[in-house]
Amino acid sequence: MPLLICPGMHPPRYTQAFLRTLPDGLAARSWVFPGQVLPVCPVSVLNSWVASGFKPEGEPLTIIAFSAGVVGAGGAAWMWQQLGGRIAHFFALDGWGVPIVGIPAYRLSHDKFTHDSSLPLGHGPISFYADPPVPHLTLWHGPDQVTGWRIEQTELGELRSRTTAAAFIGSELGR
Repeated sequence: MPLLICPGMHPPRYTQAFLRTLPDGLAARSWVFPGQVLPVCPVSVLNSWVASGFKPEGEPLTIIAFSAGVVGAGGAAWMWQQLGGRIAHFFALDGWGVPIVGIPAYRLSHDKFTHDSSLPLGHGPISFYADPPVPHLTLWHGPDQVTGWRIEQTELGELRSRTTAAAFIGSELGR
């Protein structure tokens, strides 16, 4: 399963730090959106996927996006599906204010306010928020050090469990 990473606008070393927290073997198989192109443009993101050899008729994509990258990757994922492609997972890390509709989304937020105020814009049944809150960039460059709540909406109500952001991503990738 292809793993596409769409960072925000920050130093590349933060993305390298994030990749080191992924489960074994995933970092080596991941494709990172090129830093010289702005990640906020869905058409640019989609074009970069196609130019890199990803095809809608291929395997479903797993996408992990952060901050401004959620803007471009979210729109590109929607367009990908319109072209017949499939999305297996879409992890939106601090995609505050970004609507996510029609794709299997997991929202991760650096604090409860961001989490709660983003949910009306679209989410899947499972999400995460940091508690205690952390600075925005810490969620990206140090998800293994960010503890918080995994929230799952079920027919019986809300299930909550403590975890780290990195463990949350790893466990959901394993589903």
